[in-house]
Amino acid sequence: MADHSFSDGVPSDSVEAAKNASNTEKLTDQVMQNPRVLAALQERLDNVPHTPSSYIETHEDVVFLTPFFSLPKAVKRRINALKQLQVRCAHIEAKFYEEVHDLERKYAALYQPLFDKRREFITGDVEPTDAESEWHSENEEEEKLAGDMKSKVVVTEKAAATAEEPDPKGIPEFWFTIFRNVDMLSELVQEYDEPILKHLQDIKVKFSDPGQPMSFVLEFHFEPNDYFTNSVLTKTYKMKSEPDKADPFSFEGPEIVDCDGCTIDWKKGKNVTVKTIKKKQKHKGRGTVRTITKQVPNESFFNFFNPLKASGDGESLDEDSEFTLASDFEIGHFFRERIVPRAVLYFTGEAIEDDDNFEEGEEGEEEELEGDEEGEDEDDAEINPKV
Repeated sequence: MADHSFSDGVPSDSVEAAKNASNTEKLTDQVMQNPRVLAALQERLDNVPHTPSSYIETHEDVVFLTPFFSLPKAVKRRINALKQLQVRCAHIEAKFYEEVHDLERKYAALYQPLFDKRREFITGDVEPTDAESEWHSENEEEEKLAGDMKSKVVVTEKAAATAEEPDPKGIPEFWFTIFRNVDMLSELVQEYDEPILKHLQDIKVKFSDPGQPMSFVLEFHFEPNDYFTNSVLTKTYKMKSEPDKADPFSFEGPEIVDCDGCTIDWKKGKNVTVKTIKKKQKHKGRGTVRTITKQVPNESFFNFFNPLKASGDGESLDEDSEFTLASDFEIGHFFRERIVPRAVLYFTGEAIEDDDNFEEGEEGEEEELEGDEEGEDEDDAEINPKV
């Protein structure tokens, strides 16, 4: 017969169970108040993939990720149905961007007459009228004051200054100045590229025709020069606006997937994309030495027109090649979206200042958020001094 001992009318095994539960609860509290344990738990949570295959629940201030496979079958079935709806949304979004591309093509035709006139002013083929050249700047009062001061100068000095003031044709080195002003472009330009880029007269964007695969072409128009015979150098960027079959949820709009350059017809001895080196070779048998010359690739902006090809045969590119290709796509997009539409503002530097101010604003917001988070941590420390 089992021996059931009692203490004050309560079975001893019940008392022991209560003590164990109390001890376990105390131990749990001590563990959860240990900063090292909390840090280790947070690290494990950070390493858990935050994908749609799991959902979050909270229990006593601890976050758990419940795996998708542990959900009830009926719930998983409904989530799968939601994913199908999400894929259909992605395909509708792709159609939306295709229509946006059609709108870009339509409005590009409206912009072009203005861009053609811009080129005429830059090259000096046409002189703007007084009405066309009138512009009210923010510093108009300062400029007016400076003008009044100048008007007090002796007439003879004014006449002499006017006679000495140069009157170049058009706007010299317009596009080359933009290249120098924009860090993304200036990094590509070598010293021996500069004399060539001074002959650049225009950059145009051409969109693919209706019914053709989505793409755009950058056209670089050059005046006759001593370096190559081409009047136009082109770079074509091919785009895709459809969800990836293997990962449809990653779709965020059209992306550049490949690009093609063009052949530059360099004049003899003027190709800046290659350099000639001399190398000595020793004959193994005779021991004689001879000097050979060969051409090797050379860093130059004009390598832009001989781009790396995206792998289309299923083979993956190495990390350096992927970075080079991604940088090329970014530059092409920047020409299309920023440089060509707002060229005069990049020439004067105003667009660059706007870009810098925007970036500084973003950094300020991040710092402010970090400060808020630090403040919250301090409040928590006051409420829970043990943590």
